[in-house]
Amino acid sequence: MSAGVRRLVVIGLVAFVGAVPSLAQEPAAAPPATHEGADLAKKLANPVSDLVSVPFQFNWEQNVGPHEDTRFILNVQPVMPFSLTEKLNLIARVIMPLVSQPALSESGAPTFGVSDILTSFFFSPKESSFTWGVGPVISFPSTSEPTLGTGKWSVGPTLVVLKQKGPWTVGALINQIWSVAGSDERQDVNQMFLQPFAAYNTKSLWTITLQSETTANWEAEDDKWTVPVNLLFAKLSSFGPFPASYQFGFGVFAAHPDTGPTWKIRGAIVILLPRKK
Repeated sequence: MSAGVRRLVVIGLVAFVGAVPSLAQEPAAAPPATHEGADLAKKLANPVSDLVSVPFQFNWEQNVGPHEDTRFILNVQPVMPFSLTEKLNLIARVIMPLVSQPALSESGAPTFGVSDILTSFFFSPKESSFTWGVGPVISFPSTSEPTLGTGKWSVGPTLVVLKQKGPWTVGALINQIWSVAGSDERQDVNQMFLQPFAAYNTKSLWTITLQSETTANWEAEDDKWTVPVNLLFAKLSSFGPFPASYQFGFGVFAAHPDTGPTWKIRGAIVILLPRKK
C-alpha cells in the first residue's frame, strides 16, 4: 500500500469513526422516536424519497492493480428534492468521488483526485401504486488523469423503480450514458450502471440491504463487467441535532477487470437535513 493511500485510509477511518453518535461534544439530539424513525428508515431505502440528505460513503477496495493495493474512494452524494407541482417531485442526486488510485500497471504511478461527477434528475410522481422516477443523467469530466476519469462529457437516461411493502423495499436503479463531447484522444463512453437492491427494516431501526452496483463498459473488448455483491447494515440514530444513518458493510466482486478489486469494505454516514416548507 502506497504512503498516499495509507494516509487517505487513515483519514477515512478517522472521519468515519469520528462521526459515530458517541463522539458529539455538544448534547446530541435523541434518536428519532420509533414511529418517526421507522418512517425515516423506510424513506432512506428509497432513492427518490423527499428527504434532503448528505451521504458520505467511504470505500476501501482491495487487491487493485498488479501489486494488489488498496483503492480508497470517498463518495459525497447529496440528494435534493424539489416539489414541482402538487403531483410531481424532482429529485436531484449528485455523486462526487474523491479517489486515491494505486498504480494499475507495472509502469504506472499512483494518482489522487476527483473522478467524474455524476448528476441525475428524477421526475417522480408523489402518489402511485409503486414508486418510480425517470429523467436525464449527466457525467462531468473532472480530471485529465486517465485512470481517474473518462475525459468526456456524457449524457443518457436514468430510471428507478421500487415497491415498498411492510418492512421490505425492493427495486432497481439503472442508467446508460454515452459521450457527447470531450478529449478526442480518449475512448468514447458507452456505459451502463445497474443497481438492484432489497432492503429490510427492523423494528429496532436497523436496515439490512443486499444490493449490487454493476457496471458494463460496452466499449471494452474484454472485461466489460464489474459486478460487486454488497451486504450492508445501517442503523438510524443522530448526528448532533440531525437524524443520521450509520452504515457498515462489505462486498465481493463476482466479475471484475484484471486490474480491478476482488473485495471491499464500506462505511457511510447519511445526514438528514430539515426541509423548508
